[in-house]
Amino acid sequence: MTVKPEGTAVTYDSDSQGVTTRITNVTYATGYIVTYEEQRDGLYDVVSKRRAKKLAFSARQTVENVAANVYNRAFNASYLGADGVVMCSAAHPTLSGNQSNLLTTAAELSEASLEDLVIQTMDATDSRGNKISVKPVSLHIPTAKVFDANRIVNSTLQGHTANNAINAIKFLGIFPKGIKPNQYFTSTTAFFIRTNVEGMVFQWRERPDLSQDSDGDTMNAKAKIIARFACRHFDHRSVFGTAGV
Repeated sequence: MTVKPEGTAVTYDSDSQGVTTRITNVTYATGYIVTYEEQRDGLYDVVSKRRAKKLAFSARQTVENVAANVYNRAFNASYLGADGVVMCSAAHPTLSGNQSNLLTTAAELSEASLEDLVIQTMDATDSRGNKISVKPVSLHIPTAKVFDANRIVNSTLQGHTANNAINAIKFLGIFPKGIKPNQYFTSTTAFFIRTNVEGMVFQWRERPDLSQDSDGDTMNAKAKIIARFACRHFDHRSVFGTAGV
C-alpha cells in the first residue's frame, strides 16, 4: 500500500491479466480380452482376475508416469509453460523483468546446493517484484539421491565436518512435508523444492472406470479401463529446481 497523507484521496491500483494456462484433459485407456475358447474351457475366472489385476496396475503406473513427467520435462525446451519458457527457468517473464526458479549454478545435491536453492526460494518475489512469503514445503528427489538427501536433511549435526555444528536445515524445519523420493523421475541428478505457492495442478476429468462388454462376432469377453486427467504447472514460484550435473 502507499502512504495516505491526512485529508488526501486514496490511491487506487489497477488489476491486469497475466498469461493464461490452459490444461487439456487427455484420455487414457486399455483393456483385455478373454477368448471364447477360454470361457468355454472354464478359465474365465482364472484369467479374468489375473488380467484385471494387471489392468489396474497399468492404470496406476500410467497416472504416476504422467504426473512425474511434469518434473521430467522441467528443463526440456519441447515442453513450455504459458509464459513461453520451461518449468524451471532463469527467465520467467514478469512485469518486473525476468525471474528465476532455477538454481543459479547447476550442482549435485549437497548441503551447500540445497541451502542455495532454499535461499533462492525464500527470496522469490511476485510479478511486480515485491517480496512475498514463499516457503519451502518438500524436497523431491530421484531414488539415486534418497540416502544423500536423508543425511543432508535429517542428520542432527552438520555432515562432512569435524565441527560440532547443527544441521541448519533440520533445526529450522525447512521441509515440513519431508523428502519425497520419486521412482518415476528419469534423471538421477535433478532435484526440486515444492513451495507453499499454489501452482502445480493434477486434475481428474474422469477417474478410472472399469467396464465390460462382449464381441458378437468372436464371442470374446472384453474388459477395459478408461480415465481422463491432466497435470501441469501454472506458477513458477510453486517449484524450484535444478537438473544437477
